[in-house]
Amino acid sequence: MKLVTAIVQDKDATKLSNAFVKADIRATRLTTTGGFLRSGNTTFLIAIEDARVQETLDIIQEVSQTRKQFMVPPVNLDAGGEQIGIYPIEVEVGGATVYTQNIESFHQF
Repeated sequence: MKLVTAIVQDKDATKLSNAFVKADIRATRLTTTGGFLRSGNTTFLIAIEDARVQETLDIIQEVSQTRKQFMVPPVNLDAGGEQIGIYPIEVEVGGATVYTQNIESFHQF
């Protein structure tokens, strides 16, 4: 048995949750916040049989979309000078960050 931890953008979370329900994959959904863009993320925790891990990963990959977004770089107050010329930059966001781990034991009460 494996633990699949998938971190996705909030924009993809509902669609991914629905895809999990349709595939009869049970997931715990947690609201989280990203560090780089400080934007909302959703983390799914999924305990799944080894034989269904690839199916789970395929669903995550299919649903989680990358997109381009503009952001203003954070101001560095320690720089010692004026922050002239701070303009929004385009960055790629979205997709999914996924970790898989072995589960030593699993209990459901």
